Amino acid sequence: MSPVRICSRTACKAPAVFTLTYVYRDSTAVLGPLATYAEPHCYDLCAEHSERLTAPMGWELVRLPVETETEPSADDLEALADAVREAGRPAPGNAGGEPIGQATEVGRKGHLRVLRSTD
Repeated sequence: MSPVRICSRTACKAPAVFTLTYVYRDSTAVLGPLATYAEPHCYDLCAEHSERLTAPMGWELVRLPVETETEPSADDLEALADAVREAGRPAPGNAGGEPIGQATEVGRKGHLRVLRSTD
């Protein structure tokens, strides 16, 4: 299965960028940013189909604002670099650099392992 979700419209293979949901009780269709998970009662739409979307007569179409992705600032990049450096430093009292809490493998199923602490 491809990690990229495609438009729900028949024969459209464009990548989905919006999700359409319905609130039948309120006769409202809601078009917003692509949902994190594919839901069975929602429709993923590409940019072209989302622009041409209209609601049935008597229904309201609500278009939620789409947040534009911004480039990370220099402060964000510095904070990330500092966090990586900090994670790479040995813990205090662990001068040898050995990982704390050694474990032995006691079982395996596929890519999952069961570990038991040895200390």
